[in-house]
Amino acid sequence: MAQVATMNRSDSLADIVDRVLDKGLVINADISISIVGTELLNIKIRAALASFETAAKYGMEFPSGTNLNMPAWKKAMEEKESCPKCGKRHLTQSLMETGCPWCGWAGAGIKNMTEAVR
Repeated sequence: MAQVATMNRSDSLADIVDRVLDKGLVINADISISIVGTELLNIKIRAALASFETAAKYGMEFPSGTNLNMPAWKKAMEEKESCPKCGKRHLTQSLMETGCPWCGWAGAGIKNMTEAVR
């Protein structure tokens, strides 16, 4: 069963856009107009909005000519993880080694290393 994320009134537009790009948004619509069983018009709409990372994760096809060897694409494919405290995504290795740059969260391993240095 799919999880439904709730949004608070305090969520900023940046938080909402970040969540949509992180999780992805797909819109499917079929519109059909018929009179007495005869179909006059049939419109099928398929739209997806997601970051390249999310799109690649779910196997979406990219338009022909998309250059996947660009530095920005390689950076997007680096492994990321959500901070346990604020939920913002950051590179896994950096999050584990230095902590969260947004909220200052530091894992137990980071705390033990800083205490050993003192």
